[in-house]
Amino acid sequence: MAKFIEAELQHLKKELGEMWTLVYNQLDRVGEAVLTNNRELAEQVLVRESRVNAFELKIDSDIEDMIALYNPVGVDLRLVLAVSKINSNLERLGDFAEGIARFMRDCDMVVFDADLIHRLNLNEMIKEVLEMLYNAKQAMDEENIDMANSVFMKDNVVDEINAAAPHVLAQYIQKDPSSTLFCLNMISVFRKLERAGDHITNIAEEIVFYIDAKVLKHQGKAHKETTD
Repeated sequence: MAKFIEAELQHLKKELGEMWTLVYNQLDRVGEAVLTNNRELAEQVLVRESRVNAFELKIDSDIEDMIALYNPVGVDLRLVLAVSKINSNLERLGDFAEGIARFMRDCDMVVFDADLIHRLNLNEMIKEVLEMLYNAKQAMDEENIDMANSVFMKDNVVDEINAAAPHVLAQYIQKDPSSTLFCLNMISVFRKLERAGDHITNIAEEIVFYIDAKVLKHQGKAHKETTD
């Protein structure tokens, strides 16, 4: 029986890894779309969103079968529960990528202001979110607590960039009132990226739970930082 459980767990982790890669690519593409005003990349993200949803449903179904057939306990149960919650968080990340892609597809800004994008530190924010997601995957693959903890500090950087963005955009609107709608939509982009960071932090918490049986949820970022 143990051999069958191990095989199913490895299959579950493989499926999750494939979904993880897909979601990473979605965020990477939509980030590039925003930074370069590339609507074609945004369309690619929208087309692939259905694959993210299909992965989520398949993994959910496999988790249900795993629990019903094998009744896992101990570390095996922690892995199954972690995969379930990570799966849900990855699907939300896919939703954020889709939302940003829709903004880019529908954006009617005639002249794309690269200087504004630079002053907003959008490139840095996207980079940090992608690194968070990459580090979380490495932590899961390698069962590495230190790698999981590195995600929490990066989320602080994402939060700081998000907090500064409204002021920069408000100043831009004052100089060019015709940009108001665009700037309001950009605030939504920043909010989605900030929320993406929160969900990746949730993923890191689940990895710590799986590896170390420690529950970090609801304990606050200050506590998490002390674990680094």
